[in-house]
Amino acid sequence: MVSERADRSFQMVSSDVVEVDVDPVRSEFGQSGVRALLVVVERVVEPQLPQPLELLRRSGQIIAKDLSQELGTSEDTIRRDLRELAAEGLLQRVHGGALPASPAVGNFAARLNVATDEKKMIGRAAAAMVQPSQVVILDGGTTAVQIARSFPAELKATVVTHSPTIAVELVEHQNIEVILIGGRLFKHSVVAVGAPAIEAISRIQADIYFMGVTGIHPRSGLTTGDFEEAHIKRALSASAAETIVLASSEKLNAVSPFVIAPMSEVTGMIVSANTPRKVLSPFVRLGITITKAPPHNER
Repeated sequence: MVSERADRSFQMVSSDVVEVDVDPVRSEFGQSGVRALLVVVERVVEPQLPQPLELLRRSGQIIAKDLSQELGTSEDTIRRDLRELAAEGLLQRVHGGALPASPAVGNFAARLNVATDEKKMIGRAAAAMVQPSQVVILDGGTTAVQIARSFPAELKATVVTHSPTIAVELVEHQNIEVILIGGRLFKHSVVAVGAPAIEAISRIQADIYFMGVTGIHPRSGLTTGDFEEAHIKRALSASAAETIVLASSEKLNAVSPFVIAPMSEVTGMIVSANTPRKVLSPFVRLGITITKAPPHNER
């Protein structure tokens, strides 16, 4: 009865806007009728995720064989659906199924507006790890920018980077020597790539490397969205005694197309203080040191 009245009490104004008139229902059925009406409206207008995406949201992975059995359809159909969803950037296909796609694959300018407060916290925590006279490799990326901005004025150190953006951030820092690695400019991320860059990196022996990535997954490891960038990051990690991954929340348990390294090659990760324990526990089991970056007012 209420559902019949509901048909006359709301109308779709657009694909995502609903106009609801609750007065007729309230007068006839009371407040309980209004609640029932709103349930009906929610069921009508709530967008439904495609089944693979709903499974991905719930469990964090899709196994094509299991999903085909659950839905009673062929694996070919599941693989076709996964290809279409991957083409839309909604997931990352892997052998046997799919994993969550990283939302951190936009260009440098776009990423400046992603998780900005979290990146500032992580940047401050990373800068606090640097000791006087150390040789530090700073990756390109928006979180690395926050590290450069957080170095104390009295810090004396050497920063190696293949990012012109990072070099410019440190121009006014009187006590930090900057070594800028050259090569072909990859404009998407504003970093140098290519054989000359890798050759120059191989001649560096650094104390610590702060690595930026687009995906961090306990099984798939560290990933990024560009083939050449993956090679550069791998070379930078090989040239440092320690590799610390800058792990803002949108990158955790996400995967991008190109593998940099397995998690076994990571010394530690810096995450925001409010990252859930459930998200971090697979990385802790791998023996990775987790540093939680506190909010600014707790420092």
